[in-house]
Amino acid sequence: MPNLVLIADIGGTSSRLAKVGADGVPTDVQIHRNDSFAGFEAMIEADLSMRDAASVSAIGGAVLAVAAPADTETIKLTNRDWSFTKTGLRKHFGWQKLSIVNDFEALAQGVPALTAEDLVPVGHAHADTSAPMVVCGPGTGFGTAGLLRIGRTYHTVTGEGGRCRLGAANAEEARLLAHLLSELGPVVVEHAVSGSGLGRIHRIFAGKDLSPEQVIAAAHRGDDAARASIDIFLRLFGRIAGDLALIFNARGGVFLAGGVSTALAPFFEGSPFRKAFEEHPPHEARLVATPVNIINHPTPGLVGCGQLGARLARGLKDAKPNLHLV
Repeated sequence: MPNLVLIADIGGTSSRLAKVGADGVPTDVQIHRNDSFAGFEAMIEADLSMRDAASVSAIGGAVLAVAAPADTETIKLTNRDWSFTKTGLRKHFGWQKLSIVNDFEALAQGVPALTAEDLVPVGHAHADTSAPMVVCGPGTGFGTAGLLRIGRTYHTVTGEGGRCRLGAANAEEARLLAHLLSELGPVVVEHAVSGSGLGRIHRIFAGKDLSPEQVIAAAHRGDDAARASIDIFLRLFGRIAGDLALIFNARGGVFLAGGVSTALAPFFEGSPFRKAFEEHPPHEARLVATPVNIINHPTPGLVGCGQLGARLARGLKDAKPNLHLV
């Protein structure tokens, strides 16, 4: 009898997969680099081949969180040339049920299940636990989601915030935008506030073409130019996060997600992030009172997928053997 659900957090760079039952707790987490596979089906097939046959045969459905809009029949990743149809994928694997959500919707759904140990505060403020929350952050792109509590149930509001146009608030940022405009055309948030964006900032201001990992490593070694690039990045990130907090009235808190947020966690203190977050006249007092936390859980997207997968697992019924997986 199928009683397990495959859950997956599929980003532009890597994918994290696990199993979950009715308790909502992800188990047997496996992480894959997307460059190793031609597409969704190949990556999922490889993942399943690494699991024991008994658990695979018990999988009756899947919840996939994707770095893309998830409200159409055809799903295409925003920052990778992967696509599938919901009907085709479900039939390919023989799943009874399939739920596709935006990756930041899954992150938002997981926020209520995080503990204090999973969070790093940026500044000091106290959340209104009944108020809306925002999850946002840079990775391959820049993701956004709002989280609203209605009664005992949390509801998400998703969008493509990373594709909003990016503006400049000072001469330094105007210089950055001028370079990005000449290289990329109309400038959007994730051109600057993303992993590749950090590399672009460093190349424009320091004259060195480094990967984001190399910029961060250089800053850890005390390189002043790398730290200056990170400060520019965090100032932009802070302002965008403040914009989103005002849009959603996120007095319940702003949660910074994505691999870049976690990697930059040691640099937030002493950076322009919090000042840029709060500097939104005439609403500074509202933002001063809004808590901001970096999510440092290793697989936060799977926490949210686990909550969604638990509901799916409770609805699974007896079915014929999954011939595709046998």
